[in-house]
Amino acid sequence: MAGASAATALQRVVEPIRDTASAPHSAPGWYVFFFLSGFPALLYQIVWQRSLFTLYGVNIESVTMVVTAFMLGLGLGGLLGGLISRRQDWPLLAIFGVVELSIAAYGVGSMRIFHWAANFTAGRPALETGLVAFALVVLPTVLMGSTLPILVSYQVRVSHNVGTSVGALYAVNTLGSATACFCAGWFLMRWLGETKTVGVAALLNTIVGGSVLLWQFRVRRPGISENAEQSADKTDSIDVATQLFPFSFGLALLAACISGFVSLGYEIIWYRLFSFTTGGEAKSFAFLLGSYLMGIGAGSLVINRLCQQITKPLAFIRFLVTAVFAANVLGFLIAPILFELVRHVSHLWTLVPIGIAAACLGSIFPLLCHVSISTSDQVGSRMSYVYLSNIIGSVLGSYLTGFVLMDILSLRQVSVVLAMVGIALGVILLPKTQLSRMRFVAVSFLALLLAFGFVQSSQILYHHMYEKMMMKGAYRSTTEFAAVVETRSGEITVTKDGTVYGGGIYDGRFNVSLVDDTNGIQRPFALSYFHPSPREVLIIGLSSGSWAHVIASHPKVEKVEIVEINPGYLRLIRKVPAVSGLLTNPKVHIEIDDGRRWLVRNPDRKFDVVVMNTTYNWRSNASNLLSVEFLQLMRKHLNPGGAAIYNTTESPEVLATGVSVFPFAMRIGGFLVVSDSPLPLNADRWRDNLLHYTVNGKPVFDLSQPWDRKRLEDVMDMTTTIDRDTPYPYPLESAGHIRVRTEGARTITDDNMGTEWNR
Repeated sequence: MAGASAATALQRVVEPIRDTASAPHSAPGWYVFFFLSGFPALLYQIVWQRSLFTLYGVNIESVTMVVTAFMLGLGLGGLLGGLISRRQDWPLLAIFGVVELSIAAYGVGSMRIFHWAANFTAGRPALETGLVAFALVVLPTVLMGSTLPILVSYQVRVSHNVGTSVGALYAVNTLGSATACFCAGWFLMRWLGETKTVGVAALLNTIVGGSVLLWQFRVRRPGISENAEQSADKTDSIDVATQLFPFSFGLALLAACISGFVSLGYEIIWYRLFSFTTGGEAKSFAFLLGSYLMGIGAGSLVINRLCQQITKPLAFIRFLVTAVFAANVLGFLIAPILFELVRHVSHLWTLVPIGIAAACLGSIFPLLCHVSISTSDQVGSRMSYVYLSNIIGSVLGSYLTGFVLMDILSLRQVSVVLAMVGIALGVILLPKTQLSRMRFVAVSFLALLLAFGFVQSSQILYHHMYEKMMMKGAYRSTTEFAAVVETRSGEITVTKDGTVYGGGIYDGRFNVSLVDDTNGIQRPFALSYFHPSPREVLIIGLSSGSWAHVIASHPKVEKVEIVEINPGYLRLIRKVPAVSGLLTNPKVHIEIDDGRRWLVRNPDRKFDVVVMNTTYNWRSNASNLLSVEFLQLMRKHLNPGGAAIYNTTESPEVLATGVSVFPFAMRIGGFLVVSDSPLPLNADRWRDNLLHYTVNGKPVFDLSQPWDRKRLEDVMDMTTTIDRDTPYPYPLESAGHIRVRTEGARTITDDNMGTEWNR
C-alpha cells in the first residue's frame, strides 16, 4: 500500500513536468525538486543523529537532547521561511535553490565539524554538551525547515488553494524522506558508511539547488516580474480557503500542537515495539520511520485530492474530526495488531498498519492549514506558525512520552494516555462541525465509549505482549515471563529459568556457579589467568549482575566501577538472592550512563582490567563499543600491563579490529582479551585463585565433592586449547592465529559502523 502511494505520488508529480518549459511557474514540476529535497534531509538526520549518539552517548538523555535539537531547528526554520515568504518582491524559487546549496555546503563539512565539537566538549557538563549539540544542527535544520513555507507561499500564489498546496508539497517531501529511510536501511549505510552517505545527500542538495536556480533564471523574461507571471497563470481552481470557515487560527495552532504530541508519542511506542521484535537491529529505526513517513505522505496526498474536489467548508472540518478519531483508534490498535502479525506472519508486515495509521495522522496538518489560513500574501507566514506549533507538540511528545511517561507507566498505559489525548482533541474540535443536536450527542457519546473502551480493553489486547513478540510462532497461552521491567531506557524480560533478555535479545542468565555453569561464567572467573593482580576493574554493561558479582568477589579485586545504561537491571538484581549482594558490596560503585560517554567524561580514571559483556555485534549502536576509535579511547583508561576483555559474538570483523589496535591479544571463546603488554598467562596462578575464591560466602569449589573436582579439571583444560581444533566450549586462540584467520576482514570504525547494517 505504501509503495502504491509512492508510485501515485511520483506519477502525479512527473506528468505535469512534460510541459513545464512553456509554463514553468504554473506547473507543479517543482514537486519533483521538493521530493528530491526530502531525500537528503532524512539521510542527514539518520547520519547526524547516529554521529551525535556516538559522540554524546546512546542513553535516553542524549537521545532526547539530540532529537529535540533537530525538531527545534526545523520549527525555527519554519518561522524563518514564513518571514521570507511575506516578501512579495523576493524570488521564492531562487531562495529555495540557494537554501538547498547552503545545506549541501554544510553537509560536506558536517562530519569534521561534529568531530571537532566532540573533542572540544569532551568531559563537559550535560547542559553544555546539549547546547553544543543544538548549535551543530540548528543551522542546517533551520534551512531545511524554511523550505516548506517558502514553497507553499509560492504555490498558493499559483493555485489559490491552501489545502492542495500544503497537501501536495508536504506529501512529496515526506515521500522523499520515506524513500531515503528505506534506501539507508537496505544499502546506503551498509555500502557507504556515514561520511559517504552524507556526501550523497550533499550531492542531491547541490543538484536540486543548482537545477532550480538554472531553471529559474532561464525562464524569467526581461521586464516581467515573477508576480506578474504568477498573476497571468491564475486558474479557475476553487478557492475553498477564502470561504467562511467556523475555525479560528488559534484553535488550529492548539490542534496542531496536540496532534504533533500524539503523533510523536505513537511513533516512539511503535518503534519500541518494532525494535523489540527484531532484537534491536540497526535497520529497525530506518524501516519504521520510512513506513511512518510513507503513511504521512499518503495522507497528505488524500487531502490534496479532497481540497481539489470538495467545495463545502463544513465537509473539511468534519473530515478533519473524523481523521482525528480514526488516527487515534488505529494508533491504539497498532500494538495488538503487531503482536498478532509477528506471531502468524512476519514482523515486516507490521509496517503496513503503521503506515495506515500514519496516513490518518498525516492528513491532519494540511487540513488544519486549509481550514484556518486564507490565500492571502501571508499564507507562508501563517502556515509557519501552524508548522511550529506542530513541531512544539512533537518535541513535547518526544520528551514526555519517551523521557517521562515510559519511566513511570507501562507501555500499555502510555498507549492509553495517548489515545485519550487524541480523543480529547477530537472532542475539542467537534463543536466546529455544526452537527445537529441529535448527531452531536451521538458522536459525543461515541467518543466517551471509545475512551472507556481504550481503558477497559487494554488489559486484554496487550496481554502477554512481550511473550508474543519474542516467542512469535512458538508462543502459547501458558507462556509467561517471570519478570518484566519497562523503563525509558528499554525493556527487560526474564524467563522462569532465569534467562535475561534485553530489548528482545538474549542478555545473560542469573547464575554465579562455576560448578553448574549455564552462562559462560567461566570467563569472568578467568581474570587471574591473564592478569596477576586485577585490583581495580571497570565493567561496562551490568545485565543480570552475575559477571559483576563474580568479579567483585575476586580475592584480589579491591574496587569495581560499573557503568550501566538501563537502571531497570538494578530492580531485577535486587530481587535475586544469588546476585543481590552486588548492590551492597562496599567494593562496588554503579553509575547509570552510556559506557563510551562515561569514559570521555572521566579521562583520569584508569583500571587494571576493563570487562564488557556487551551485546551482539549487529545490534543498533553496538559498534560504538567495538570500533577502532572506542578501543583507542579504552586504551587510555588501562594501567600499565592492564587488559580489556570484551564480547565479539564470534564476528571476524570485531576480532580483526581488536588485534589491529592492540599488539597483544587472545581469544577466549567468543571473547577477546587485548593489551598493550604481553599477556602473562599462568594456569597455576589461576588454579590457586579458584581454590581461594568464594561467592556469597561459599567456596567456588568444594574439593571434597567428586563433581567439583572434575569441574575444576574441566575448567583448567581450557588452558591447553590454544590454537587447537577442539570442541571445548571456550577454546583459546593466539593473536597471531587470529590475524591470519581474519585476514581481509574489515576493520570496524565509527564511520563504517561494522556489521550493524549487514543483518
